[in-house]
Amino acid sequence: MLFTHSHAAGMDRAVEVAHAAADRHGWDLIASKDAGELEPSLFVVLGGDGTILHALRASREHRVPVFGINFGRVGFLAGVEADQIELGLDRAFAGEYETLDLPGLEITANGETQIALNDVSFSRRPRGGVAELSYRIAGEEVGHVRCDGLVASTATGSTGYNLANNGPILAWGVAGYVVSYIAPHTLTARALVVAPDDVLHVVNHRSRDGVDIAVDGVAVGELSPSAEASVAYRPDLASLAQLPGSNFYHRIREKFGHLAV
Repeated sequence: MLFTHSHAAGMDRAVEVAHAAADRHGWDLIASKDAGELEPSLFVVLGGDGTILHALRASREHRVPVFGINFGRVGFLAGVEADQIELGLDRAFAGEYETLDLPGLEITANGETQIALNDVSFSRRPRGGVAELSYRIAGEEVGHVRCDGLVASTATGSTGYNLANNGPILAWGVAGYVVSYIAPHTLTARALVVAPDDVLHVVNHRSRDGVDIAVDGVAVGELSPSAEASVAYRPDLASLAQLPGSNFYHRIREKFGHLAV
């Protein structure tokens, strides 16, 4: 099943290359919008991290690997860069890839449950007042801060919103998740790495303003004044395909070291 970023430069040519590679290896390559009731064996993504994340979320229903070719800006989740598309697809269609099981976060708020693969965020609204959020873990209140919000992220998502928010990076494969405040109005707030079995409870202490809840960057609701939400770690929710020998730490240097030059 093929997922594409429709606005990326050179996408029409990339789609032609993908179909040619599939034909060489005897695969049927179907666009995601045309898949219908088909049961795919592999998801191929031509796009950036947002498109790859979209495919990973869609793959949960089928539990098949997702292989990405980076046509975005960072492409941290991609197996290869756009200039390696033919090599990458030939190896992917030949089955020459390794898979990494990705965890997620399950958030329950307002009686509804959502799943995030990258992160869950609680953010003050534009033109709204400063948020006042507390969180507790294993029954203990750990933080209570006036802030712009709070982010809980998996290891996969720790290089996204959490990284931009000065939170720590968790290497892929590390069990657990990170909790970090957004723009805390204090000198003492620090990000915290939480054990996988410990559930996070977030409380909105404002008496008037709700805060927006987003799952993997997509708005899903609000945390009302005085309301509480819970976030729990869930292992092995999706499968990311990578070429053999891929090195997480080399990727960190290539993607984020160069961006800082």
